[in-house]
Amino acid sequence: MSQNLDFCRETLLYEIIERELVMFLATPNEGGTAQCQMHPDAFRTMRRMTHCIHDEETLASYLRDLRLAADTGRNFMIEKYARMDNRLPPLSSSPLLDEIADAETAFLEEAAARFPKVIQRNGGNFFRHYLRCELETLSDATLALYAAEIRRARAEGRNLAEERHRFLLRLLGKGTLEECEAAART
Repeated sequence: MSQNLDFCRETLLYEIIERELVMFLATPNEGGTAQCQMHPDAFRTMRRMTHCIHDEETLASYLRDLRLAADTGRNFMIEKYARMDNRLPPLSSSPLLDEIADAETAFLEEAAARFPKVIQRNGGNFFRHYLRCELETLSDATLALYAAEIRRARAEGRNLAEERHRFLLRLLGKGTLEECEAAART
């Protein structure tokens, strides 16, 4: 049964990331193609890191959001970056936006305090602003599932930023957070 769930999860992740990549590559950039758009495999890795903490229900809901966006001509990446630059009015007024963004920012701050050489804070409020703008593209259903994941993680004493970084280091074959932090201190 577990293998079947892993297959479903991997299938969801694959389609989500490929749909996001299509949107990302179609996002215009002032001055031409952005440097990061020239590295689709790096994009895939970072988005896998972003989504690795989500359960299957949240992933399935987000995939529905992406499919609906494609069917209606929306590009979440364009919307996110336009929101970051205040070129679009808010896409959502859900109170869950701030709940999730605040919790994820707190997770990042806590993880960066524990592993300051490996996990970067990303400059003040930039991370929170970036995430909140991305969250605005999600449906209310996906936001509710994400917020429930945040609450569960807090109740269980888990840090989602730390979990993401542990996943990334495993994916890259770099060892554990503790090993990387110790190596960076020497």
